[in-house]
Amino acid sequence: SSTLDTNEPDILELTSDRQEYDDTRQVITAVGNVTLRFQDALLEADRLQVNLPNKIVVADGNVALTRGNQVLEGERFEYYFVQDTGVVLKARGEFVRASSDSGAPPPTQPVSRRIINSQPLTGISNPGAFAVQFGARVIPNAETGTSTTTLESPDIEGTINRFRYEADRVEFDGLEGVATNVRITNDPFSPPELEWRTRNARFRRISPEVDEVVAKNPRLVFDKGFSLPTFRERFVIDRRERQPSLLDFGYDDDDRGGVFIQRGFKVLDSPSVRFSLTPQFFIQKAILGDNDEDENNDAEGGGVIDPANFGLLVDLDASLGQRTTLVGSAALTSLDPEDLENESRGSLRLRQTIGTTYPHRLTLESSYRDRLFNGSLGFQTVQSSIGGIFESPTIPIGETGLTIRYQAGVQRINANTDRAELLPLPPRDNNRINLTRYQGSATLNWTQPLWQGKTLPATAEEGMRYTPAPLLPNIQLNSSITGVASAYSNGDSQEFLRGNIGLTGQFGHFSKPFLDYTGFNISYSQVALGNTSPFLFDRVADTRILNAGVTQQLYGPFRVGFQTSLNLDTNQEISTDFFLEYSRRTYNILLRFNPVQQRGLVGLRINDFNWTGATEPFDTFSNSWEDD
Repeated sequence: SSTLDTNEPDILELTSDRQEYDDTRQVITAVGNVTLRFQDALLEADRLQVNLPNKIVVADGNVALTRGNQVLEGERFEYYFVQDTGVVLKARGEFVRASSDSGAPPPTQPVSRRIINSQPLTGISNPGAFAVQFGARVIPNAETGTSTTTLESPDIEGTINRFRYEADRVEFDGLEGVATNVRITNDPFSPPELEWRTRNARFRRISPEVDEVVAKNPRLVFDKGFSLPTFRERFVIDRRERQPSLLDFGYDDDDRGGVFIQRGFKVLDSPSVRFSLTPQFFIQKAILGDNDEDENNDAEGGGVIDPANFGLLVDLDASLGQRTTLVGSAALTSLDPEDLENESRGSLRLRQTIGTTYPHRLTLESSYRDRLFNGSLGFQTVQSSIGGIFESPTIPIGETGLTIRYQAGVQRINANTDRAELLPLPPRDNNRINLTRYQGSATLNWTQPLWQGKTLPATAEEGMRYTPAPLLPNIQLNSSITGVASAYSNGDSQEFLRGNIGLTGQFGHFSKPFLDYTGFNISYSQVALGNTSPFLFDRVADTRILNAGVTQQLYGPFRVGFQTSLNLDTNQEISTDFFLEYSRRTYNILLRFNPVQQRGLVGLRINDFNWTGATEPFDTFSNSWEDD
């Protein structure tokens, strides 16, 4: 063991089985179980040389460089201390994104990679995923007999925090690097199911929380065969939040007249306050006019400068303390002041957490033109609402297996009614009324396991062949009782007691090629109803409901299924979803269609993994793309 002073602020600590010093060349050669600690990093190798005059380190054989949670391994490592540059051949390693929920910080002294590599791959978990959904719905117009199609904005959530990577060669210079024949995966097993590959990639640290990667002809490779180009060569890894694209295109034939473009701008972006504005321009409406057949609408588009062809999205997320948040959003589908009443939606919510053991939440909220689905009554619009709600968490009742949750609220509401006695005499502009609603509710839940099997080992060939975690075969009985009482300022009230009982379960492990998974759920709910609400949006219209669903593996990763709700009094479908799923350990593709709501959805989920121990090399690099 030796300590080297390189005449720099950092000290090098070298340990090995054997060391030799060439006094003429001033070169130290270390052989056997070599470890070199420097700059909060740990370098390990079979053989290592340090050139003291030139400040150069050359390591060969089972090289591993560990800095915090980041690990870089390779066959050969060259590092120039003064220039902070180097080269790694046959590089492989791991990248762990720091996050607020990533657990304990990395140790000050990095842990030896030899210890980690001697441990088997264990403790595999699936803490989350990156998911994106694209939806579309058809909105019928009962008055005209026509319908409009709307593509909903993508719903994006989650992130991937841990990756493995390999490259033939990595050259780094300070906070920048260039790599050739790069492969990146989220899969802890080898060979990986899902990879991102590129011939060449350049990495650059823009700021402590923002990195840039520029790749040449990058592709996603599925199961070492089928591949798709990403059509995007520049990626920004922003650990604060996702980087918006220059322009986003969308399609909304209902509110925006067809094709539109938008661009988001961060007005405020601090750890405590995030406020953004997203202007929109309705291209198709400006050129071709409004497709809405309402006789009150002008058939012409009004031109580029018409304020009716512009829209705006507003988002606010503010932390006012450790237990207080303010969240708001608004959508304006016309900037014409005369259209604001019917062309805008929005909400603002102030949330305060109360208590510690069982934290309750008090929410003061205001919303405008909120759209809600109310069973067989369909979608209903609440024109305006302002008030407060006090909510409990789910609280266990001793060791009985029972849980309870409750809430109480008061709101001033403007919404539609079908009761003529509450409306002014015709002619009138709408069928809305203003009432104050006082409401309290409580739900008692009880779940009883009836049978439970065993999971398969968490390996790529067994328990995690088609799923991110091993499945547990089981059957359980679920039951609940919900009581709701509402009083309205006109003297009306609505009281009901809803009981629900059902079975849920799954058989098989989704590991074999054929019919190795069947999931099911079936439940029956019945309502004892007193008076009914004067509003349509919260009126109980379905008193006996049957819910049922089945998911079945067909072959390999393919599963099909349905989920339906049926009003037993009228034999009317309340809602039915049909879906086709392609499920793999590392990713999932879902196609869903609801003929009742006339809504479709396409979803992609890329799973995140954590693990301990050593992972295997990907395999021999295969050239699965062609240069353009």
